[in-house]
Amino acid sequence: MRIWLNGTLQDDQAGVSPLDHGLTTGDGVFETIKIVEGRPFAVTKHLERLVRSAVGLGLPEPDVAQVEQGIAAVVKADPDIPFGRLRITYTGGVSPLSSDRGTSGPTIVVASQAIQRPGPTSAIVTVPWVRNERSAVAGLKTTSYAENVRALAYAKERGGSEAIFANTVGNLSEGTGSNIFCVYDGELVTPTLESGALAGVTRALVLAWFGAVERDVPLGRLHEADEIFLTSTTRDVQAIHRVDDRDLPAPGPITAEVAQVFATRSAEDLDP
Repeated sequence: MRIWLNGTLQDDQAGVSPLDHGLTTGDGVFETIKIVEGRPFAVTKHLERLVRSAVGLGLPEPDVAQVEQGIAAVVKADPDIPFGRLRITYTGGVSPLSSDRGTSGPTIVVASQAIQRPGPTSAIVTVPWVRNERSAVAGLKTTSYAENVRALAYAKERGGSEAIFANTVGNLSEGTGSNIFCVYDGELVTPTLESGALAGVTRALVLAWFGAVERDVPLGRLHEADEIFLTSTTRDVQAIHRVDDRDLPAPGPITAEVAQVFATRSAEDLDP
């Protein structure tokens, strides 16, 4: 693993200060970019969201050109990753041991790692906790991920690879690291961003390349869907064959069509 930390390329022994606000309070944002055959996908859209998340959290706006230098350095140092993730982490930097931010400036880390390709289908589990669509960090991709870690562990204990949240009013929201789409009587539907869901890059590309209706979906209707699929940076379009204790045909015809469109369009343009 090669890591670019605040302008310097290092190995996996690189480290940040124990006083970094990202470590002590989770005060940071991040992006995960897919790598295919050594090439990162949709970099521009991910960097745009990194900026939105940082500004939304009240951090200084990231220097995009500097982050791009980090991406280029990491990709060049490890060019043979067949499939992997490249993670950009941007934190509040060295700060007091409190919620107050320091004045030393942000920490920027770019790292890459080879991973296994996700399977063509998977199972999901609804969890007893909710997304707070009115939270100060709703819709931001922050490093405050303990809620997601707990929910994902709950789902995996029950045979799922992803946990699904409702929001505070009982509407379907999102997974721990994915957006969700459902098919009802031939209509493709995904929750609105007002549900508290993150504006996923893959979600946006599916909406642009294939189309879907964005509307509120009561959580109970998840178990009535004819088809379900997840979208995320590394899953792309992944069919769901089981939700809780209910089995589903996977991939269904619409899911298969969306997956094919996404595969074709993403292969044609690495930075859509």
